Amino acid sequence: MGFDTYLWIPEHLLEDFLRRFEEFFNSLDRPRFLSQKNDLENRNWNMIILDRFRTPAKEFSFWSGLSERSSAALIGIDEGGACRNRFDFLIDLLPCINKIKPNISAPRLLPLPKTRISPNASFNTSINNANASMNKGEGKTLRVLISFGAEDSAGLGPSAAQALARQKAASTLEITLIAPLPLSSGFWEAPANVSVIGKIPDLRERLSDYDLLITHFGLGAFEAVYARLPLIIISPTAYHEKLSRHAGFYSLGIDAAHRLENLVFDGEFLAALNLRSAEIARRFGLEEDQCEDLSSFIGSLAPRSPKLCPVCKPGPVCESGNVRQSHADDRTKIIGRFGEESYFFCSRCSAIYLARLKPPPVEYERDYFFSLYKKQYGKTYLEDFPNLIEMGRRRLANIKALSSRDLEKKPALLDIGCAYGPFLAAAAEEGFAPFGVEPAEDAVRYVKEELNFSCWHGFFPDALPNEYRKPPVDGGAFFNVITLWYVIEHFEEPGKILREINRLLKKGGVLAFSTPSSYGISRRRSLSSFLEKSPPDHWTIWSPKVCRKVFRQYGFRLRRIVVTGHHPERFPLLGRFVKPNEKRTLYRFLLLISRIFRLGDTFEAYAVKV
Repeated sequence: MGFDTYLWIPEHLLEDFLRRFEEFFNSLDRPRFLSQKNDLENRNWNMIILDRFRTPAKEFSFWSGLSERSSAALIGIDEGGACRNRFDFLIDLLPCINKIKPNISAPRLLPLPKTRISPNASFNTSINNANASMNKGEGKTLRVLISFGAEDSAGLGPSAAQALARQKAASTLEITLIAPLPLSSGFWEAPANVSVIGKIPDLRERLSDYDLLITHFGLGAFEAVYARLPLIIISPTAYHEKLSRHAGFYSLGIDAAHRLENLVFDGEFLAALNLRSAEIARRFGLEEDQCEDLSSFIGSLAPRSPKLCPVCKPGPVCESGNVRQSHADDRTKIIGRFGEESYFFCSRCSAIYLARLKPPPVEYERDYFFSLYKKQYGKTYLEDFPNLIEMGRRRLANIKALSSRDLEKKPALLDIGCAYGPFLAAAAEEGFAPFGVEPAEDAVRYVKEELNFSCWHGFFPDALPNEYRKPPVDGGAFFNVITLWYVIEHFEEPGKILREINRLLKKGGVLAFSTPSSYGISRRRSLSSFLEKSPPDHWTIWSPKVCRKVFRQYGFRLRRIVVTGHHPERFPLLGRFVKPNEKRTLYRFLLLISRIFRLGDTFEAYAVKV
């Protein structure tokens, strides 16, 4: 793993814990334990992982506070308690039926067997044994393993063994019962044709020795699915039964071991069990050989989980010039979990912001503006250049309408994320002195060599030359206009970006940006679908309401909102009758509704520095 990893064991439990698991921890290279709260609080953590099943509220508050102090991601594994939806990320190794969905449901990360029955054998061996067992002349037996874990408080294992022993074809069954307690004395006597074993070392690697497993919902069931061993479920509780049926297992029901007595273990029945296991394997990613387990998966993470809203969290300057105080008590709530992503809603400013388990798989290079751009818009960025210049002219008209009348002859304009420079070209036509910042090296080269504009390579504000990092001698600022066209959402901390823009803008200067809208028709049609389709590098999702709430905080006055991205075909119900290229009556009607109620999926914001 790529982290220094520690296991928290409270001091009063440490000695007993080490004694019980001495053999396991002696096999580790460097086991590390913490048992004092001071040890926890005096370190900075990247992530805190709780595997507590049902974390009590008081305990969760402690870990949550530690997470906030360290800016650490708080991850719950198989968490089923009342605090489930308060974790930054949820990983369910065993599928659950909780209404709060996890980020990842991944039995593929369980400690799975290295030994698997070959695909052909898994479908044939047990079936052949079953068919042969129906013909006593063949002398073959069906090897049945019964295992209900380390406790089996419901006594399902002995009940299942006894039911099988009463079968008419019991002589053709080779029954092995793994029982946690001595069963030959006391309340139950094992039948003669049942072998009772206290435990099988490394049981998961021995599953391939059997033709059938009888167990309950849990780790062993998914190990069997992965090993391609057919299985039958018997549930100790109603909850286990719901889990079993939700996952797709064949279950006899609650405390229904007696039903084994009347089952016919012929080839047809075992073929049906095999098909059911194959479907479960497809559903939960257990078909292919395991390439990573929970340990390697955790080691591959680089979580980014903001503890405060990155749009409105406190910064050094507000409109009055005073230092803002922390608002850590502001409420946020999780509104969506999708794979490596969790989305939060800030009740203070109404922004939606993203937390990720891994960095987004996006690189801002040539491919971003060519193949990816063409996939979305039907043409490459340079092929779309004339249209983008025309769009720039319209935006510049809005900017000039807000600009101070005493602008110098060639007002300086900085376009952050300028790409190949269409907006810079339009700005030059309108009499501005254009400057650009762009992380894609190929685009920077094009702007400098083909368009002859100043452009700095890298991310704003680090890419700016040193002379822009301190105020000018006259105490003024550098730019009259700063723009970000579909860029603000790519910054992890847009609040910091807005403060830096304020520093660089002259008084009365214009800030303008465009961005996707959380007020548009796509979000209103389905919040879940809207969030799931949001690009993985969009760290925040804005709306006109967000701008009205936060601009003053960063020293700007919002002057104009232009709603764009109207899509009548995205309206619920009626939208399915609309084709984007056929602008008939229904299209025009829905377009009018979208414009009247400002339901476009994108918008432009124009503000001035006060």
